[in-house]
Amino acid sequence: MTDRPELDAADSTPSPIVMTDGNDIETLRQILARSTTIAVVGLSADWFRPSFFAAKYMQQHGYRILPVNPKYPRILGERCYPSLEVIDEPVDIVDVFRRAEDLPPIAEQAVKIGAKVFWQQLGVANAAADRFARGAGLASVFDRCVKIEHARIFGGLNWVGVNTGVISARRPRLAVR
Repeated sequence: MTDRPELDAADSTPSPIVMTDGNDIETLRQILARSTTIAVVGLSADWFRPSFFAAKYMQQHGYRILPVNPKYPRILGERCYPSLEVIDEPVDIVDVFRRAEDLPPIAEQAVKIGAKVFWQQLGVANAAADRFARGAGLASVFDRCVKIEHARIFGGLNWVGVNTGVISARRPRLAVR
């Protein structure tokens, strides 16, 4: 059992493995520094969706984004895959923007394709998926946003959590005539 009731509700079967947030800043730093390719399951082509915003940020910071969503042919200039199993290149992180109850089969696919990290996005946590991924040797991050963690660890986290450059405390430079 965990100290978070919302996680226990997702999977109430007893287990000797306790889902804990063992992803301290150093672990997250290593994951993000060593990874280059992120498969984003549930990535939307709508610019205003959190999945699009996070994936675009990571792409702009040098990560290869592999969209996984059967509804679209391309997102962010990349070929969109209908499932993880048809991706034909190595994947470091499987970043999931889906409901918690959808995660166990996605964790199984992540293991099957040889991913190194199973990342459950902010607001998403499934104890069974976490145990399965960790049991198969993957690092597992849950209830965290890859964009926020990258910005927090490597810089770029603005006062409101995003660095858009639109709102700033700095006065604009005036052109000198």
